[in-house]
Amino acid sequence: MPGVTLKDVESHAFVKAYAAHLKKSGKVELPKYLDLVKTAVGRELPPYDPDWYYVRLAAIARRLYLHQGLGVGALRVQFGGKKRRGAKPPHAHLASGSVIRSAVQQLEKLKVVEKDAEGGRRISQTGQRDIDRIASQVATAAKK
Repeated sequence: MPGVTLKDVESHAFVKAYAAHLKKSGKVELPKYLDLVKTAVGRELPPYDPDWYYVRLAAIARRLYLHQGLGVGALRVQFGGKKRRGAKPPHAHLASGSVIRSAVQQLEKLKVVEKDAEGGRRISQTGQRDIDRIASQVATAAKK
């Protein structure tokens, strides 16, 4: 489909497809603490999905495609959530900065993301081309 971008496809389908693409490429270097780390302060356990890091990479790449110039702090807010505190009301907590920082650094090594002149990160031209290609594949699969 010509002219299909990331904004034209469903977010969940794109993240799953891009995570599969990143895993299949074999270029992602997984952190050593992958099976032990929690994704946020408000979580009790690490994720159950063994491929959660690829999903996080894809979600961060999608977020940076849509909103250029985000930094690790802004991504921590966006990927954070509420901490369940039993009978007390929940409070908002940030996501793990180490996980997001290592994910952004991995995306920089893959040349998907680059540093922005005004601060934060933005999608590079090669990253935008790859993301739009995966988005068009998702759109054609959704049409069938």
